[in-house]
Amino acid sequence: MSTPSAKILVIIVTWNKKDYVIDLLNSLSSIAYPADALDILVIDNASNDGTVSALETQFPAITIIRNTENLGGTGGFNTGLAWAFAQPDDRYEYLWLLDNDVVVHKNALSALVETLEQNPDAAVAGSTMLQLDYPWQINEMGAFVERGRGTLVLNRHFEQVPGWREKKLPELLQQDADLTQLLTHCQATMDVDYVAAASLLIRAPIAKKTGLWMDFFIHFDDVEWCLRIAASGQRILVSARSLIWHLSAAAKVPSWILYYDNRNVLYLLDKHSDANAVKSTIKWIAKKALYYTLLGKTDLAQLHLEGIADFKHNITGKKAIQLTGEIQSITEIDAVLLDSSINRLLISCTIHLQAGNVQAKLVKAMKRRPELKVFYLHLPLIGGNYYPPVQVPGAVTLPMPKSRLLRYWRYFKLRKQFDAVLQSDYKAILPLSWLGAETVFINDETFCRRPKPSIRDIKQYLPIVLRYLFS
Repeated sequence: MSTPSAKILVIIVTWNKKDYVIDLLNSLSSIAYPADALDILVIDNASNDGTVSALETQFPAITIIRNTENLGGTGGFNTGLAWAFAQPDDRYEYLWLLDNDVVVHKNALSALVETLEQNPDAAVAGSTMLQLDYPWQINEMGAFVERGRGTLVLNRHFEQVPGWREKKLPELLQQDADLTQLLTHCQATMDVDYVAAASLLIRAPIAKKTGLWMDFFIHFDDVEWCLRIAASGQRILVSARSLIWHLSAAAKVPSWILYYDNRNVLYLLDKHSDANAVKSTIKWIAKKALYYTLLGKTDLAQLHLEGIADFKHNITGKKAIQLTGEIQSITEIDAVLLDSSINRLLISCTIHLQAGNVQAKLVKAMKRRPELKVFYLHLPLIGGNYYPPVQVPGAVTLPMPKSRLLRYWRYFKLRKQFDAVLQSDYKAILPLSWLGAETVFINDETFCRRPKPSIRDIKQYLPIVLRYLFS
């Protein structure tokens, strides 16, 4: 690989992730690229965790722009891009956009520069993204956009790199890494619809010509930008030799972000697909709103419907979102297990009880509260998914039949028998939300107590959903 020397502006957006952005800047100090060819610009979205003072102390050579409010990823990157566009045209050849919660391989930037130097018809080159929490696992090697519904198809999603499982991240960051030698049918570069702005290198003149991101606040903004660039005749490439590690979103449960996902994908399709795709996706979002209503997550159902309505009224940018469900740390789950009003608890087998140490907490609660009776609902092998027949010592197992019709009859017979139901946020079972006085949705990090769904809620949201479905 030849030593690159093109002048590059690095643009990083951060908000209340002081430790992560420091880790990123430390990893940038070790990359195989001339330091005097790099300028680093950090956009701080009004952090209140001491980010700016820490960066000023530890990295005095970088430039920091302080926004007076959190403008999201869109506003943050637009702040950086506007600053770059105001510079003399010959100051920077490339702009490198980075998320604040990534760390970069020593060859990450040089491989991106090499990709664009060897492909003059390409405007953008992105890195292969691996997971910080599982460093041997690919999150995406670029991605594609399904134009009928705006679904993002991540290339090589969850594929594992052979021989890397035993290695620690610091070793991976500094060793020579070429995925073309480790993965089957892996070329050095590949054409994709978009690469995430977690690590995106773009030719500065093309960035300026393309203009700023659409005002999405967060999510789908980098996707739309790449589609806009591709529509002008430029190629979008991902490199198998440029590697970054990004904080995984696999275990994150969508909440307030659902509003932006649903609203922004409609803008994306409106601009880059057709009216049929928009209409079909509105119906799909409305169906999801009904699902969340029946599940008992009425505030999330409302976000789906607001996303549709705001798209129809051409509303973009940041929205003030209020959720009724109180999200609590999984470490506080004892408050549920020790609640004297809960004596009959039903647990779904789709929950991994060892995550968050829930199983140990549950066993201790059962020892402390002899009146607490735990029932364990076990599903048969369905769609290739295996669920453990039991995860709780002393629990009463309730096996479910394979037939969907018989299972629903069994759910009906179990109604009103439980004080609470423990549901998985990842694999919720719709009828379970109707079996107890309340449902506790849990994931690896948080839980949320919600009342049983009500007919009143269904009557409130059903007419809106039906209007979208049949309009």
